Amino acid sequence: MTETTLGLFELIKEDWETHFKDWKQCGFRAVAVYRFGVWADTLKNRIIRTVTMRVYWFFSRWIRNYYGIELLYTAKIGRRFLIGHQGGIVIHPNAVFGDDCLIRQGVTVGDSGRGSDGSAPRMGDEVHIGAGAVIMGNITVGSRVSIGPNAVIMANVPAGSTAFGNPARIIKTPKPHLKDETKGENQG
Repeated sequence: MTETTLGLFELIKEDWETHFKDWKQCGFRAVAVYRFGVWADTLKNRIIRTVTMRVYWFFSRWIRNYYGIELLYTAKIGRRFLIGHQGGIVIHPNAVFGDDCLIRQGVTVGDSGRGSDGSAPRMGDEVHIGAGAVIMGNITVGSRVSIGPNAVIMANVPAGSTAFGNPARIIKTPKPHLKDETKGENQG
């Protein structure tokens, strides 16, 4: 994930373009509220931060309850994050996504349920997640990975791979010239 110096409105404009320049897209609204929450949490003035965070929490709950997209400001989401369809999307508060990622309906990105250490999956850039996929645990999914619909991912996935099935199987291994971003990481 690249560090950005873009401000709140520039990021929201970029997300609007990513969501086909349609402010009515549920995914755009969810990402815009997320960006607002991240921005509000950085405000120095305690009173202004408290007021803006209350506004954030109101809209965050509305997005969750109305559109079925749970995306808290504590997650780390890269630029041009596209939510393809609404409904049943749960992203762990500590999850990390790189730039240019795409998720579809019914996706869960969470912990393994084996404790409360707060660990969550980390995604590289250009990760595409199919409908109904479940990605769990303290794992790393490399860049340029496609995860098929209804796949269950509980182990690291190397960069440039495609994973599908339950349990997930890697059907395309990375080319030798691609950097393996999961090397040296803990297995989930």
